This record gives sequence, structure tokens and C-alpha cells, in this order.
Amino acid sequence: MWRMWVTFDGRRILTLLAIFLFSLAVLIHFILLSTDRYNWLEDPHLVHGQTVATGAPAP
Repeated sequence: MWRMWVTFDGRRILTLLAIFLFSLAVLIHFILLSTDRYNWLEDPHLVHGQTVATGAPAP
């Protein structure tokens, strides 16, 4: 096991791991934001295609 760490630089591995985990977290958050159920930025009670004031279908 120690030979593997001799061939690979620990700082480079940890940097690549941090970049990978950050990009994975951003990807998961964007996937959740694209769904109606887990989108926390828009009004949760607003049905797609309806206005907020009247609840009537949007023109």
C-alpha cells in the first residue's frame, strides 16, 4: 500500500478528490432544482402553468 502513495502525490489526489466531490454536489443540486417536488427556489404551491393571484391558467 505504501508503494501506491510513493507513486502518487497526496496533495494532487486530495485536490482532485475535492474538485470531483464539489462538481458532484453541484450536479446533484441542479438535478434536484430541475424537479417540481424538490425545487426550493420557486413557490412550492404554484402549479406549473397557473398564475399566483387567480390560480387561473396562464395565457
